[in-house]
Amino acid sequence: MNYHFKWKKESEGYSAVCVELLGCVTEADDFVELNKNAEEALNLFLDEPPDSRTVFPFPKKRVSESRVMAVEVKPRIAFAFALRMFRMQKKLTQRELAARIGIEGALNNYQRLESSKTANPGLETLVKIKKAFPDFPLEVITG
Repeated sequence: MNYHFKWKKESEGYSAVCVELLGCVTEADDFVELNKNAEEALNLFLDEPPDSRTVFPFPKKRVSESRVMAVEVKPRIAFAFALRMFRMQKKLTQRELAARIGIEGALNNYQRLESSKTANPGLETLVKIKKAFPDFPLEVITG
């Protein structure tokens, strides 16, 4: 999953603003550092606490503006983010989504999937999610 940052040269260094995420900004002394800082800023921005109700938009496929760089979200953060956003868009509770994909037992078995610290779904879990929700954007974890 890639978000887009519009960058510009400043009098001293560079700055970049995420096109899709209002408030996600960074700056750096040089362009290489700007790329690194943009990735860090993006991943921190999307790594919401579990109790947050904020719904972020998924990235655009393309941005036609000039001076835009694509910045990749780390796979664990991308998956946890996508699952959480998808659940919220469907207006499901964690318990409801867990039941639909066949996760039994304690609710924290599901909650681990929505946490970037612990999200590491196995192939069987990914298949269950895709079967229950064919429109789940599984491609987000591949960039």
